[in-house]
Amino acid sequence: MSIEELVGMSVGELTGHYAARTLSPVEVLKTTLAHSEAVNPEINALFSIRSEEAMANARESETRWKAKAPAGLLDGVPMTVKDSVAMVGWPYLHGIAANRSLPPSTYDSPPAIALKEAGAVIFAKTTMPDCGLLAAGLSSLHGITRNPWGLAWNTGGSSAGAGASVAAGAGMLSVGTDIAGSVRLPAGHCGLASLKPTHGRIPHLPADTMRMAGPMGRSVEDIARLLSVLTRADERDTWSFPNDGIQYHERLGRNLKGLRIGVLTDMGFGPKPEPEVCEAVEQAGRMLAGAGAIVEPFTSPLDHDAYAPIDLYLQVRGFVEFSGLPPHGEGGINPYVKRWCLGGAQHSGADVYRALGQIGKMKATLLAAFEDWDYVIAPVLPVVNFPAEEPGVFRDVPLAHTVFTAMFNQTGQPAATVCTAFDARHLPIGVQVIGHRCDDLGVLQVTRALEQLRQVKMDWPVKPRA
Repeated sequence: MSIEELVGMSVGELTGHYAARTLSPVEVLKTTLAHSEAVNPEINALFSIRSEEAMANARESETRWKAKAPAGLLDGVPMTVKDSVAMVGWPYLHGIAANRSLPPSTYDSPPAIALKEAGAVIFAKTTMPDCGLLAAGLSSLHGITRNPWGLAWNTGGSSAGAGASVAAGAGMLSVGTDIAGSVRLPAGHCGLASLKPTHGRIPHLPADTMRMAGPMGRSVEDIARLLSVLTRADERDTWSFPNDGIQYHERLGRNLKGLRIGVLTDMGFGPKPEPEVCEAVEQAGRMLAGAGAIVEPFTSPLDHDAYAPIDLYLQVRGFVEFSGLPPHGEGGINPYVKRWCLGGAQHSGADVYRALGQIGKMKATLLAAFEDWDYVIAPVLPVVNFPAEEPGVFRDVPLAHTVFTAMFNQTGQPAATVCTAFDARHLPIGVQVIGHRCDDLGVLQVTRALEQLRQVKMDWPVKPRA
């Protein structure tokens, strides 16, 4: 089969072919591996590609399908996971060159366990920037990850390799992680559907108050299927809660009539969206209104720099990680990350505690503003894109352009992305759908509606474009 045929399928269609014996997991993996090896030198999105191990797993999957006993929803589906998703025997390097000689992981993170139980064929890990603390595709370990829609442009981060590889057809799905937008930002830059779930929906390790794992794919149906697999309780993650039993991919249809949907295009602080970004969000609002929703402007209640205390906290977090790195010389860590992290040494414990208090007030204010709305749509990013070599829109504060995503890591609300427009360079523009806590299904339903209503065709860059 051709990569174009594979990219044109949903995961459900692919497993349907497995069940009908019209395709085999081995055949599909061969196509995926050949294509990945062809495109990866250009986009630099994958590392630790394990063809033999993946092929052995694909053969086992083929045996199960022949016996009409698939292991789960993803049996035989070729996919990847981010560097920061721990798997036994695989590297766990966090994008940092200084970690290059660390031994492989000795434990499986909850997402890895779920994927293995569901029969997924994991064939590679995806690249990420140092410490996961850049919203860009720069890494001291991996180098520059490039956007297949335009190789001169950024993938976003920190799930940089996941965004680039899935957009280019190197795997059907990927699991990323999101601390200030790290699933949604690369999805926005690379035209993907993605979900930062309600905090606790998908367990992850190390357990964290603002970072979580999330699905990334080429369609809302695909990420919903992956969410159905990843949702579970795990006592090792203090914030995880029990599986709600929802098969998300089976319940995406919804009548939008009467839903109250706000349109947010100004966070009240930080960089303002470019005109193309504003138009994409407003156009999405018009499409939802045409489907029967009540769509009105949403005015942000934030009138101060609500990102500043988040940045302070992340800066201190980065400094702690930097301080614990193995001995290294020049090039052991990305210089932008290092410079920013070193500022964390200047902050006291009292500074961090005050920052957490400020974050708590912001959360309460933003959640209160959401009470009268069912959903809010917003930009993923204030810009369409920026050059591949840059650490972000602002070099001195690399995450300062994440104002439309980082707030919702703090509130714990589910937020999904879908591409609804392209700019004149044919670079994707994503729209974000945000809902109330625990309403992941509703967020996916509205995002799926936007996907069906959009006027653009997703001509996936299986041949990366200059």
